[in-house]
Amino acid sequence: MKYVVVLGDGMADRPIAELGDQTPLSYADTPEMDQLAAVSEIGMVHTIPEGMKPGSDTANLSVLGYNPRIYYSGRSPLEALSIGVDMKDTDIALRCNLVTLSEEEENYEERTIIDHSSGEISTADAAVLLDAVREGLENETYKFYVGTSYRHLLIWDKGEVVELTQPHDVLGQTIGQYLPEDAVLREMMRKSYDILVNHPINVERKKNGLNPANSCWFWGAGTKPALSSFEEKTQLKGAMISAVDLLKGIAVGASMKVVEVEGANGGLNTNYEGKAQAAIDVLTKEGYDFAYIHVEAPDEMGHQGSVERKVKAIEYLDSRIIKPVKEGLEAAGEDFRMLVLPDHPTPICMRTHSSDSVPYLLYDSTKPQQHDWKYNEAEGEASGNYVACGHEIIDYLFGRKTC
Repeated sequence: MKYVVVLGDGMADRPIAELGDQTPLSYADTPEMDQLAAVSEIGMVHTIPEGMKPGSDTANLSVLGYNPRIYYSGRSPLEALSIGVDMKDTDIALRCNLVTLSEEEENYEERTIIDHSSGEISTADAAVLLDAVREGLENETYKFYVGTSYRHLLIWDKGEVVELTQPHDVLGQTIGQYLPEDAVLREMMRKSYDILVNHPINVERKKNGLNPANSCWFWGAGTKPALSSFEEKTQLKGAMISAVDLLKGIAVGASMKVVEVEGANGGLNTNYEGKAQAAIDVLTKEGYDFAYIHVEAPDEMGHQGSVERKVKAIEYLDSRIIKPVKEGLEAAGEDFRMLVLPDHPTPICMRTHSSDSVPYLLYDSTKPQQHDWKYNEAEGEASGNYVACGHEIIDYLFGRKTC
C-alpha cells in the first residue's frame, strides 16, 4: 500500500458574496476531488492546537503526525534546516521577508505594508537584494541567508525568542505599532529600507509595475528544532515534495527525503506536473511508501485577497496534481490511500490564516465507498466526521484509526 497527502495550503475559506455565498473550494471546478469524495470518507479536522497561532508550521507538523505542543520550537528554525544552516543551541532563527512598504511617508514607522511577498519576487532578484542588505547590516552577531523568493533567514547569535508580528497579518496597516520592540532588530529593518528603496532592481521593478522589495521584515523567531525520525515513528519511508523552505525543513528534521522539482516556486505558476510526476516516481520507482505533496498557491492567493486566483489555484491542484497522481498510481498497479486537505484556512476576507477546522477527503483505492458527497467545507461539516487532534489525521490515512 502506498500513501499520499495532497495538501493545498490555505485552501479552505469562508463564503464569499461574489461567488454566490460559496467558498472558493465549493465554487471551483474540481471534478477529480468531487469524484473522489463520492467514493471516500470526508470530514473535518482541527489542525491548530488550541491557543497556538494558525501557521503553516504548526498545521503541517500536525498533518505529518507531530504534535506541535511537543515538537514546535518556531518556524524559522525549520526553514534553517531546509537551507543547510547548522544552528547552534544558542542561535535564534528569524524569518526575513522581503516586503513592499509604501514610499510616500517621511518616517519609516508611518509606512504601510502593501505586500508581504514583494509581488512573489524571484529568488535570483531577491538574492541580489539580500546581498546588499548583508553588506550594509551583517556582523558577527547577525547573519543573513538566502532562501526562496521573498522568504529568507536571519540567524541571531546568542539571541532571544522575541514576540514579532507576521507581515501577512497586518497587510494594509501602518507598521509603527507592529515593529519589533528589540531596538537592534527595529533599527535593522529601518536601515534595510534605506538600502533597498533605490536599489536598481527595485527601480526596474517599479518601472515595470511590480511591487518593490524595499524592506526586510523579521518574524517567526525560534530555537534549534528536534524532530524525531518519520520512518522510526511510522515504519514508512517518506518523501516531501514542496517548493517552500518550511516544508523542506520539516522533512529534513524528520529525516525524510526532500525532492527538488525544477520550476517549483510556491506561486500560482509553479511546476504542478513536475511535482505530480515526482510523487509518482518516488512511490513507484524509488521504493518510498509515503509522499507529501504540498502546494503553496492557494495560501498565497488568499493573502493577496484575490478570489479569482485562489479559485484558479484550487482548480490547478485538482487537475494538475490530484488527477495525474491518481492516474499514475493506478497505471502502476499500486494500491493506495490518498488524503486531500488544507493545513489551515486563509480566508479572502482576512488575507491571513484562521484557526477554523478544515475539510479532509480520505480515499482508499481498495475500498471505495458510495456517497453523494462533494469535497468542500460545508459537506465536510455535514458528514459528521471530525478529527479533533490534527496530529492524529495521519493515523487515519495509514488505517491505524477510523472515525
